[in-house]
Amino acid sequence: MSSQLDLRNTARVGLLAGVITLGVSAVGMLESFDKRDLIIGLLTLGQLLLFSAPFAAGFLVTRGEDKVDTGEAVVGGAVAGALTAVPLIALILLTLAAPNIRNSLVNVSPELISLLSLGASEIVGSLLLLVGMAVLGVAGAMFHVLPDAIRKPLISGLGWMLGFAILSEVSLNILRPILGRGLMRALFGTKGITPLLAAIIFVVAIGLTIWWSKGGQQRYEDRKAAMSEEQRKQSRRISIGVGIVSLLILPIILGTYLTEVVDNVGLFILMGLGLNIVVGFAGLLDLGYVAFFAIGAYVMGILTSQGDLGIAGMSFWLALPIAVGAAVLAGVTLGIPVLRMRGDYLAIVTLGFGEIIRVLATSDLLKPYIGGAQGILQIGKPTIFGFEMVKPIHFYYLILAGVGLAVFVASRLRDARLGRQWMALREDEDVAEAMGIHLVSTKLLAFGIGAAFSGLAGAIFSARLSSIFPHSFNLLISINVLSLIIVGGIGSLPGVVVGALVLVGLPELLREFAEYRMLLYGALLIAMMIARPEGLWPSPITKREFHAAEEEEALGGVQ
Repeated sequence: MSSQLDLRNTARVGLLAGVITLGVSAVGMLESFDKRDLIIGLLTLGQLLLFSAPFAAGFLVTRGEDKVDTGEAVVGGAVAGALTAVPLIALILLTLAAPNIRNSLVNVSPELISLLSLGASEIVGSLLLLVGMAVLGVAGAMFHVLPDAIRKPLISGLGWMLGFAILSEVSLNILRPILGRGLMRALFGTKGITPLLAAIIFVVAIGLTIWWSKGGQQRYEDRKAAMSEEQRKQSRRISIGVGIVSLLILPIILGTYLTEVVDNVGLFILMGLGLNIVVGFAGLLDLGYVAFFAIGAYVMGILTSQGDLGIAGMSFWLALPIAVGAAVLAGVTLGIPVLRMRGDYLAIVTLGFGEIIRVLATSDLLKPYIGGAQGILQIGKPTIFGFEMVKPIHFYYLILAGVGLAVFVASRLRDARLGRQWMALREDEDVAEAMGIHLVSTKLLAFGIGAAFSGLAGAIFSARLSSIFPHSFNLLISINVLSLIIVGGIGSLPGVVVGALVLVGLPELLREFAEYRMLLYGALLIAMMIARPEGLWPSPITKREFHAAEEEEALGGVQ
C-alpha cells in the first residue's frame, strides 16, 4: 500500500460490503442459499456468500497498489473486514430491541439471525462475527502480500474446489453410472461434495498449477513453437475432431435432465449469435429482438399445428424456411423506418416493436388466427425418415446443427467485406458513409441476418414444446440475450457461448434459487462492467481497444 493507510477508502469499502451483505440477507437470499451444501458439514452456499464479503473487502483495500506493506495490509484488511460486520451486527441487535421486526422485514427470520450469529447467542455471535470477518478481511488483504508462487496455486485450488462444489449435480449425474455406490457416497452428497473430494480437488488443482508454472507451460510453448506449419494444421484438425466428437456424445454422458438444460442454453446461443451480428458487429442496439423469435415460433406453429389453428399441416422441414423467411422479412421491415436512428433512439423504437408483437399475440384481433392468450397447441414434431424427434436428446442434435450453421455463417460474415463494413458502421456511421459504405443495405443486412437466427431458434422452440403461448415472448427474453452478449464479450462468437453458459446454464442448475435470478443478473452485470468490461471472452478487436485505452492512460500519467 501507500506509506500511509487510507482510512477513508478502507471504511468506505468495508461499510459498502456490509451494506450489500445486509441487503442480500434482508431479501432472504442468504437464508435460501444456506440450504444448499457445498462441502457437506463444512460449508454451505449461504456461508460462502456471507464470508466472501469481508474477504473481498480486504482484497479491494490493497488492490491496485504496486508495493503492499505487510503491516498496513493487516491493519487495512482487519478494519475493512470488521466494518463489513457492523451492519450485520446492527441487524442482530435490532432483533433484540424490536422482536416484532418481522412485521416489517418478513425475511429477517430466527434462522437468518442464527446464521449471522454463527449459531451462538446474539451477543456472543455478534462478537464472533466481528472477529471472524476481521480475520477474513486480513486474509483477503494478504493475497497481495503473498508471492505469485503461492498466490496463484492457492487461487486455483480454491476456485476449482468451489466451482466443482457448486456444479456437483453435473458431476454426480455423469459419474453415477461409472462409479460404485460406495464410492459415490464417499465423494458426493445429495447436494454438494464431501470433505474428502474437496481436499482431493484442492490438492490436485494446486499441484497442476505449480507444475504448469514451473515448466509445463514453457515445455508446451516450446513444443508448439517447434511444430512445422503442417503439424500445426494437423494439431488443429485433431482438436476440432475431438471437439466435434465430444459434442456428439455429450447427451449420452449428461442424461435427460442436463440435456434439457443444454437444449435451453443452445437456443439462447442461437439467438445470441444473431443479436451479436446486430449489436456486436454493426453496433445497432436492438431491444425488441424477441419479436423475431416470436414470429419464427408462431409461423412454425400455424403451418404445422394439427389443431384448429393449423392452416397447412406442413412438416417441420417444409415450414422451417418459411418461418425463418418471415423473421427475415420482419427484420428488414423494422430496419427500414429506423435507418437514421442511433443509440438510445434506436433502442426505444426496437423496444416498441417487440412490445407491439407481444400485444398483437395476446389481442382478440388475431385470436382466430394465432390463438390469443390460449396460444397454439399440437404443433408438429420434426421427423427424419419416419423417425419423430420427441426426447431432449433428439432436439439436442437439431439445436447443435442450428448453432453450428449460425457459427459458420457468422464467422464467415465477420471476416468478409460485409463484416468489416458492419464494424466500420459500429465505430462511426458518418466516417463509414464517407468511405463509401452504403448504410441502408449494410444496416438492413444486419437486421435481416440477425432476425434469421432468432426466427430459427423460435421455430425449433415451438416444435420442441409442441405448444406456444404469448407469455413466452416477453421483453425479458431480449434482455437475457443482450445480457449474455455483454457478459461473454460484445462481438465475440465464443463469448456468446460462454455468456449463455453463465447466464442461462448456471441458473438452470441452481433452479431452487430461481426467485433471485434477476438479482444475480444485475449483480453480475455490474461486476462485469467494473472488473472486466470487455467480457469473459472478448473478441481480439475489443481486447485491443480496451488495452489501447489503458496504455494511453498510462502514458498520459507518465508524461
